Amino acid sequence: MVTVSLCMIVKNEEKILARCLDSIGDLADEIIIVDTGSRDRTKEIAARYTDKIYDFQWIRDFAAARNFAFSKAACDYIYSADADEVLDESNREKFRALKENLVPEVEIVQMYYANQLSFGTVYNFDKELRPKLFKRLRTFCWIEPVHETVRLSPVVFDSDIEITHLPQGSHAGRDLEIFYQIAAEGKALSCRLKNMYAKELMISGTAENFQKAERYFTQIADSEDTEPEQMKEAVCVLVKAARIRGDYLKMYRYAMKDIASEGVSEVCFELGEYYFGQKEYQEAAIWYYNAAYETQSILNIHSGGDFPLMRLADCYEKMGMYEQAKGYRQQAREWSRSVKEM
Repeated sequence: MVTVSLCMIVKNEEKILARCLDSIGDLADEIIIVDTGSRDRTKEIAARYTDKIYDFQWIRDFAAARNFAFSKAACDYIYSADADEVLDESNREKFRALKENLVPEVEIVQMYYANQLSFGTVYNFDKELRPKLFKRLRTFCWIEPVHETVRLSPVVFDSDIEITHLPQGSHAGRDLEIFYQIAAEGKALSCRLKNMYAKELMISGTAENFQKAERYFTQIADSEDTEPEQMKEAVCVLVKAARIRGDYLKMYRYAMKDIASEGVSEVCFELGEYYFGQKEYQEAAIWYYNAAYETQSILNIHSGGDFPLMRLADCYEKMGMYEQAKGYRQQAREWSRSVKEM
């Protein structure tokens, strides 16, 4: 049977840390807790489960904190968990069976991260596979019978273990402030992080978050070097940011960049929101219809689903067309159920 180090980075998690450790702690062979500056009883609670508790000065870098935690591990595999995760009894048994049967060739085990859509997270799926268990020491081996080379891609196993995500609230404010600070300091964001920044804004961003991000995404949208996919993401952010501020000229200028090519649901929905705010319900309904039926979402799945469908219902109610409104509300409910079942 393989051994597992449970590695966690925590801060002010006194309300939920015990719940997490009660569900997974006894399945690990060692527990490593890295605290990034708690001011509550987090470390006191952690001490009930392990004496391997380390302090790490927070530098607005989750990767650095996780790397520090991983450096303290000594077992065959490392399980990376957050305090807001829970394994129910069925999945505890699957985890126990995985430990007993895992072959050493496997370097990464993916598990299902579930309950995502309930808390306004940056992800557009209620359940998705994520890498959670990592082989601590990787063995390189040669492959191919001729023109041999070293295998660089990890051996990944997709398990059926399902982790329930139960945060106390959205982490969007914390994450968006980190994104803003990185951009404000002139540091480069990878394509992946640019996508995550735009996605988190469109899913959970406040008016203040959009105001802070607008300059950065304007630079992306106006650059001749921006790839088409990143251009569309930036335009989505700018159209919403400009609408919120009441700068409708800028809203239209960037919306047309998207509509002139292949439109996306987020931009169509924002145009619908503009016309709805102007009480031009027939025009708003056209854009909401385009968001729901004629385009695809790229950042916030709701922009192409229940959001425009509910707004269509609102438009038809305003126009006194109550049967149509009822039908769209029903479609919105059905869409929400279908997404939960994905």
